[in-house]
Amino acid sequence: MGVVRVTDIEGGQGWGQLSTYHSDITAMVFHRQVAPWALGRDTDTLEALLDEIAAREFKFPGSYVARALGGLDTAIWDLRAKAAGVGVCELLGGRPRPLRVYASSMRRDIDPAAEATRLAAVQQSHGFAAVKFRIAAENGSDRDEWPGRTEAIVPHVASALDPDTHLMVDANCGYSPERAIEVGGFLADHGVAHFEEPCPYRDYEQTAQVRQALDDQRIAVAGGEQDCDLATWRRLIDSHVFDIAQPDVLYLGGIDRTRRVAAMAATRGTPLLPHSANLSLVTVFTLHLVGALPNTAGMVEWSIEGPDYYPWQYGLYAPMPEVEDGLVHVPDGPGWGIDILPEWLEHATFQVTEAP
Repeated sequence: MGVVRVTDIEGGQGWGQLSTYHSDITAMVFHRQVAPWALGRDTDTLEALLDEIAAREFKFPGSYVARALGGLDTAIWDLRAKAAGVGVCELLGGRPRPLRVYASSMRRDIDPAAEATRLAAVQQSHGFAAVKFRIAAENGSDRDEWPGRTEAIVPHVASALDPDTHLMVDANCGYSPERAIEVGGFLADHGVAHFEEPCPYRDYEQTAQVRQALDDQRIAVAGGEQDCDLATWRRLIDSHVFDIAQPDVLYLGGIDRTRRVAAMAATRGTPLLPHSANLSLVTVFTLHLVGALPNTAGMVEWSIEGPDYYPWQYGLYAPMPEVEDGLVHVPDGPGWGIDILPEWLEHATFQVTEAP
């Protein structure tokens, strides 16, 4: 886990977060390839600054620079909102309010009956109206986590949950187009409405083929969480590769770049359902963003995994939002509406880049 603190010339400070997973590498990229271009710059021209950094680092157009940009962007939004005395959601033109969240399971190592029981329990205790669970094997090339798991888990979950539950599945790039189309028909027959990342994400034509084939099946094909290039996003949206676009605020490079993807999607009538698969600050950022965007699918992803699965997502900040009746309130207060906990910082490794 890595956080970013920016300080302006008047002493104001803002907190952001680098994208999760191998954040130590992202932190190195941040201090070598992002921070030097940002020091001494005007934060009122954030879009131009982010574009300039990307242009300066044009030989490195991939994920790590985008993940580092996300730390800069989110820290600057916190800084600006605190200076204005409002929350980031309000600074973006939105209104802090309760937003619907969907229960998101990350596990494939769980027996179908046990997963159905687990999802039914969290639905009952927290009022989730929508639930997402995992099928296929991650990048599985038409393999399942074990033979027959997908065919077993879908009816188990569908029968265990409230009949009005919005059912969603994530294949994590698990299928060829032919197999994805076959599975998509099976999912639709069991009331699943959302089919995420059916094919390897880099093979856009494959996902588009699946979407076209399932167009009359009343199941939406979703994707985009891995994509971090704005030009690629324009092609994805213009080509109608999926029905629902799922940018990840931190994989993509921050709030500003995600808003640009949202604007692209709005021109094509494609709803956004941003990816936020853990309870680090990415979910806080996504709550603020969704509260200000007009063309979202109206939900925010909410991981149901506890400290036994993602121990690093706890103890970073407070207050942590809570789910009540399937809703989570956009955090109140200036900036992101949270504080980084001193106890976490006491155990962190620090690196500083300063203006000359």
